Amino acid sequence: MLLGILSDSHNHRAPVRRAMALFDLLGVTKIIHCGDVGGTGVFDEFVGRDLAFVWGNTDCPSAGLLAYLETVGIATPDGVPARLTLGGKAFAVYHGHEPGFDEAERSLDVDYILHGHSHLVRDDRRGKTRIINPGALHRARRKTVATL
Repeated sequence: MLLGILSDSHNHRAPVRRAMALFDLLGVTKIIHCGDVGGTGVFDEFVGRDLAFVWGNTDCPSAGLLAYLETVGIATPDGVPARLTLGGKAFAVYHGHEPGFDEAERSLDVDYILHGHSHLVRDDRRGKTRIINPGALHRARRKTVATL
């Protein structure tokens, strides 16, 4: 399974569309968005894809947006962090602004922590946990995504 990880698109559809084209080329089968998605324009790019996401500090999950997501079959996150098990590995997905996020990398028993928020690429380890920030698709000199 190849994961495509992105963050901080801030409702800018064109860079997300380019990321999806790259993910398609690489054979990505699951997409994880680490927050600050934006509105329906960006979510349109994920319709029909296997997507997990978290809300970021600039996301506004209004009743209209929630109804739209239900209509197009995109599941909304249940809480923070979003917990996933993929390929036998445990994931915790944050945006990175949440209370307790800084403590999570020291206290969670997971294989991966994925996050955004800082708009800075990160790929390091704390003990057995690999921590990945794919960077950002908006307000970044270089727009980046990650695969895993």
